[in-house]
Amino acid sequence: MAPTSSSGTAQAWAALGGDPALLDLVTYEGHGSLPARLPVMELARSTVAVASLAAAELAARRTGCPLPAVRVDDGAVTTAFLSDRLVRVDGAAPTTFAPLSRFWRAADGWVRTHANYPHHRARLLNALALPADAEATAVAAAIGERRALDVEESVYAAGGLAIAARSPKEWADHPQGAAAAGHALLVMERIGAEQPPRAGGASPSLPCSGLRVLDLTRVLAGPVATRTLALLGADVLRIDAPQLPESQDAHNDTGMGKRSTRLDLGSTADRDTFEELLASADVVVTGYRPGALDRFGLSPEELAARRAGLVVARLSAWGRYGPWAQRRGFDSLVQVATGIATVEGGQERLGTLPTQALDHGSGYLLAAGVLRALTEQHRAGGARLVELALSQTAAWLVNGLEKTPDRTSDGYDAERWLTLTDSPMGRLRHALPAVSYAGGPSDWERPPGLWGADAPEWR
Repeated sequence: MAPTSSSGTAQAWAALGGDPALLDLVTYEGHGSLPARLPVMELARSTVAVASLAAAELAARRTGCPLPAVRVDDGAVTTAFLSDRLVRVDGAAPTTFAPLSRFWRAADGWVRTHANYPHHRARLLNALALPADAEATAVAAAIGERRALDVEESVYAAGGLAIAARSPKEWADHPQGAAAAGHALLVMERIGAEQPPRAGGASPSLPCSGLRVLDLTRVLAGPVATRTLALLGADVLRIDAPQLPESQDAHNDTGMGKRSTRLDLGSTADRDTFEELLASADVVVTGYRPGALDRFGLSPEELAARRAGLVVARLSAWGRYGPWAQRRGFDSLVQVATGIATVEGGQERLGTLPTQALDHGSGYLLAAGVLRALTEQHRAGGARLVELALSQTAAWLVNGLEKTPDRTSDGYDAERWLTLTDSPMGRLRHALPAVSYAGGPSDWERPPGLWGADAPEWR
């Protein structure tokens, strides 16, 4: 039986600055389960709930209609949090992790690496003094001879990604963990010059209709956020650098409702194109480590100065504070650093969450933050910044959420929450949206296309 309330939803809604009275509009139903030692299902349910409530609130604000009721279905939530694993093209399953993206036994503990992209694989092998064609057995031998922290530091120094496993206490005692402990789940603040309130007018079913979103995110968390904005009617244009590869498998899941193009911001012509797009954008979402885009003048403050009344949403792995502020990171690595892998497994054999819950949960939280920022703009104007980090979501999961009694998944039918549609890649199976409210959209307007193949222009 689904819960009648959610303390996690109340916590997240408070972090978003939402009116607590609106929580009475949320009901929970359905069957689903993401079994884990940590309260993963509560995280999933709560983040989808606040994204749905924020969408309903914006719909009411832009139309002047009563605020619609929100129903959160555990079956839809479960399927949505597994969407990257359930997507299919002509029956073919995606490749999620490359052979060198895994746990490795070091001389004194465990290390997790991320080498899904060719440049990350090359940097990992270079740090380990291995040839470019080295396979898993050679990597295992090289890491097995070294201390876990030595692997972490040498791989990061080479521009790669590796994390030594820590317990929750070890993470709390680490300088980055200690820095993160002083920060809230997310940031919601005004930036830039004062601006008048945003004008109303939208369809009740599509509260983001007429809004333009520049999507400078990659992999999973950021694209989940912008996929949600596309569901709600926004014109979302994803922009990637031509020199950075991306997985079409990943885009098949997170590209729903969006278009995708490639621009080299170091090129004068492409930079001019970007500035033309920015001149009429309402939202910019970035998913790179803090400071990575500053050389292009894309800090939140500079963006708000060039485009009045902008909402800037920024997502990173570790946040803009602490000694790891400039480090790259992914969900799997944050799980290992923050002690989640130890809790889910043990010191002798690490475990993982049943889904990339930090990515998915952060994506829905970021979407909720953008929606709440838009609502606040209708009330009081001003440019807005929404910011969160995967490590803050991890801290919330480990220390902030209540572990509710495990429920069986009896009655959960994933097929109910999956659908088929034609796409440029073939017959696409994808998860239906979990974000839902009375009168809201039941599916995306369009399937994803080929990554990077669209023109750099608004509809």
